Amino acid sequence: MKNFCRSTAHLLAVFTIVLLSCFDACAQTQDAQVLYHRALAATCANCHGTDGKGIENAGMPIINQLTDKNMLAQLMAFKTGERMGTIMPQLAKGYTDEQLQVIASVLGKK
Repeated sequence: MKNFCRSTAHLLAVFTIVLLSCFDACAQTQDAQVLYHRALAATCANCHGTDGKGIENAGMPIINQLTDKNMLAQLMAFKTGERMGTIMPQLAKGYTDEQLQVIASVLGKK
């Protein structure tokens, strides 16, 4: 009986360590995903300013006034060629639809 309890305690300890490792990996994955999403949105800052708030006298639209749905619609229109532009059509084509959704969800108003 003593060996059984020791074996059970050992298995429980191993299970706990594995479970905690999974939670830690999951948290790291979520942190990495948040950073990835912010990094995608940050690519817009060169022209549109941090978080789309604009750059004074830059002549670029202030995009933080758009809803996430409207922003996604504009990005997709640039990507498909429905909307004309100078640089935005080329930039939008460089992203997947999923990446454009992420950018819109990070920068657009909810």
